Amino acid sequence: MNNDDGFGAGNIREFYRILKEAGHDVLMVAPATQQSAQGGRSDFTTEANLTAPTQYGIIPAGAPSIGTDPNDSNIWYYNGTPAACTFVALDYVLPRYYPDWTPDLLVSGPNFGINAGPFVWTLSGTAGATYSAVERSVPAIAFSGSNPSIPYMNITNTSNPATWTAAISAKIVQQFVDATPEGAAILPLGYGVNVNIPVLESDTMPDVVASRMTGDADVDEAVYNETSGLFTWANIEPKAAGVNVCYNGDCSLPGETFAVENGAVSISVFTVDYDAPSIPYTKLVTAKFAPLVAGNGTTTYKKRAAAAAGGLKKRAVSSREMNRA
Repeated sequence: MNNDDGFGAGNIREFYRILKEAGHDVLMVAPATQQSAQGGRSDFTTEANLTAPTQYGIIPAGAPSIGTDPNDSNIWYYNGTPAACTFVALDYVLPRYYPDWTPDLLVSGPNFGINAGPFVWTLSGTAGATYSAVERSVPAIAFSGSNPSIPYMNITNTSNPATWTAAISAKIVQQFVDATPEGAAILPLGYGVNVNIPVLESDTMPDVVASRMTGDADVDEAVYNETSGLFTWANIEPKAAGVNVCYNGDCSLPGETFAVENGAVSISVFTVDYDAPSIPYTKLVTAKFAPLVAGNGTTTYKKRAAAAAGGLKKRAVSSREMNRA
């Protein structure tokens, strides 16, 4: 479990609690401080000890830059970005302290605020924690809610938006688990899921829709302030065509931005294969640099590529065997 709001955020702590109560084995490795808008940036601290207290003063300055919550040894903090926390979990915490654990799923969030559309997806630390796991062959689901930020110690009952958002997230996790045969991977290799949850007025589960990332999605424009001489951002209107064109997936699905704005939980499926689809537009682009490819008469690349291809085949076999196990 990871996020970008910090290991003391109310949403992630409620998500953790509910999943544990449902019988799941859960390990949290999340940022020591708020790390929103980091995207997939993998930033590891250069300080062995904290130079300032962690979020909400849970851990004091001077403590190690990685450690556990005073009240729960399965809740870890690390003074790095969300993507870095994913890697620290996989390469340090799990092998050293949980050698018998193999992660079936990474869950990220629920974020304070939705992460809908391709532009926000590239900025989101919640997303970065998620696709970093997918790239490492670990199935992952990103969750984002519409509720405001709240420290976990300020949650005093179960009738609040943080708990409701976490409960819906847990139901979706359980659905994926229940729909997966014993011993099978929860998601295919290279696949991930993005979930966005609308504003909640109660613990009632809203409508759930299958969605796509493009469609009614926003992208920024720079807004200049003549008085201050500074820039800020705004969502460009009308919505930009470039961020909303649909080439991949089912173009008949509603965009996740539209779905959430109209009160539904959106579930979008993504892959980390960013290659363009095999359509005429792609052939049009490749044709533009075809003379350069055709004019490459050197043999050095071909020798190196052949050697690398052999290594890739071996690694691919290893990955498949790992997934079967």
